[in-house]
Amino acid sequence: MSDTIRVYVNAHAIDLPRGSTVQDALREWNADEAAAIARGERAVTDSRGLPASLEDGVAPGSILRVVGSRSAK
Repeated sequence: MSDTIRVYVNAHAIDLPRGSTVQDALREWNADEAAAIARGERAVTDSRGLPASLEDGVAPGSILRVVGSRSAK
C-alpha cells in the first residue's frame, strides 16, 4: 500500500500523505484559495456538491470543488 493518495481539487490532481484533510489538500493546491476558504470568502464542496469541512479526511480519489460562499460580503 502506498503512503500517498491522489485527490482532485478543481480537476487538479494532488498527491498527499494518507491521513490528510480537506484543508491539507486545499493548501497543497492553492494556498491563497485555502486562506479565502478559512476566512469564509469561498467554500469547498465534495463531488456531490455537498459542503465539506476543512477537518474532514480525504480518501483516494476524493473530488473537491472550490465555490463562491453565500456568506461572503
